[in-house]
Amino acid sequence: MKFYCEEAGRALAELKSTPDGLTDAEAARRLAEKGPNKLAEGKKVTTLQRFLQQLSDPMIIILLVAAAVSGVTAAYSGESFADVFIILIVVLINAVLGVYQESKAEKAIEALQEMTAATSKVIRGGKQVSLKSEELVPGDVVVLEAGDAVPADGRILESASLKIEEAALTGESVPVNKVVSALGLDDGKDVPLGDRKNMAYMGSTVVYGRGRVLITGTGMDTEMGKIAGALAQAEEGQTPLQKKLAQLSKILSWLVLGICVFIFAFSLIKAGDFHLDVIISTFMVAVSLAVAAIPEGLATVVTIVLSIGVTNMSKRNAVIRRLTAVETLGCAQVICSDKTGTLTQNKMTVVEHVGEEEPLARAMSLCSDAKPGENGDAEGEPTECALVNYATSVGLPKGTLEAAQPRVGEAPFDSGRKMMSTVHENNGAYIQYTKGAPDVVLSRCTSYAKDGKILPMTEEARAEILRQNKQMADKALRVLCAASREWPQLPPDFEPDTLEHDLTFLGLTGMIDPIRPEVKDAITECRQAGIRPIMITGDHKD
Repeated sequence: MKFYCEEAGRALAELKSTPDGLTDAEAARRLAEKGPNKLAEGKKVTTLQRFLQQLSDPMIIILLVAAAVSGVTAAYSGESFADVFIILIVVLINAVLGVYQESKAEKAIEALQEMTAATSKVIRGGKQVSLKSEELVPGDVVVLEAGDAVPADGRILESASLKIEEAALTGESVPVNKVVSALGLDDGKDVPLGDRKNMAYMGSTVVYGRGRVLITGTGMDTEMGKIAGALAQAEEGQTPLQKKLAQLSKILSWLVLGICVFIFAFSLIKAGDFHLDVIISTFMVAVSLAVAAIPEGLATVVTIVLSIGVTNMSKRNAVIRRLTAVETLGCAQVICSDKTGTLTQNKMTVVEHVGEEEPLARAMSLCSDAKPGENGDAEGEPTECALVNYATSVGLPKGTLEAAQPRVGEAPFDSGRKMMSTVHENNGAYIQYTKGAPDVVLSRCTSYAKDGKILPMTEEARAEILRQNKQMADKALRVLCAASREWPQLPPDFEPDTLEHDLTFLGLTGMIDPIRPEVKDAITECRQAGIRPIMITGDHKD
């Protein structure tokens, strides 16, 4: 069922649930039927299986054959079994080293997964309880608040300015405003995942507001589960090193066989005697030469060198699952990288502005709900965090601004109006700050601030501001406009119709998700190493 096309009531009925959630008994029954809400893990490989995998390497097989042949020849001729033991010890050391390194990597990955085990606020039988996210089932009603990770796919039942950042699924760093109403299909076409504004998806994060979500899919039935399923079906190919070693093993096998046959035949013909004793003696010489031709130490040397590589990489916080993958990294010719959150910081930042900086920064910071965090950076909706951080960077921390001009009223942001307004006490009088989409806010402005003066808005000034807005937008910046209005006494009410007219334009801010500082050097290093870096993104090519 396409839940985003159905009204919330119909979705509840379809999943046999209510706004008060499921009963504990029903949830337990569904959990037993559907299984836990977690992505399927690959089949665990036991230590014995991992050990046998190490022995299945072509080079190791040749060594084991050599050990067997050496054992037979030593037994027949009554010689020492030293060669057999040396080869077997080499094989054993090689296998143990491989198993140890790969088990250590698996344990590190499991420890990371344990650290990220999450809990959710769930409505069960009309009461809010905190449960492990893996215990969620379809039909559960989950409460989401700013900072929460969305634990499973669900239909939005209630949205109070709910905004969710879905960069992990869509690559778009700007949060999505979530709605409750059903979406209509345009000409029978399906709605792309990024446009399903009444759905929440596992792997995304709530950045603003609060809401309730009806869980519609858990575990492998989620969009994230589909991605995990596709990855699980991908076949694991051999690394370049494994291919080369397999090739060498093949060549050695034929070479050793050729040496055996040639020496055996040549020695018999030269001896001119075909008695059993002569045949067996000649065969033993041929086999001994063949065993001597096998490089017993090669497999161990390769494993030790790769283990050193893995250890060095672990010191740089890189967990390598397979030993042979270390050498593959050295063979890389192309690196494909995601953009959002990988090349960029996934954190909106003001990079350009138009207008006098101090009044603009003050207006943007005060007309937002983001708060300064413990580490100094703002916490809240990413765009508002960018504005508060911008004001802090120009010497106007929000705490100081709020102490000087405390908020006394507001007209909250509304997607229909595309703006929000706040009213603040200001030395016995009151001042209003409004921020929003430039074209909308500008249409409510009757004056503009320039060089410390308030000038009447003219068509030329309006055209110039719109030109600057377009200039910023053409650079892929997200542009917001700030305006103010002075009140000699407290406004009669805080309705948008009362507040949002006769405004004074203060300026524009242009924001973007900036590149991580280390990216430029990393790309330069890749190119110097002969590696071609490629960025993969869902952005518009401009």
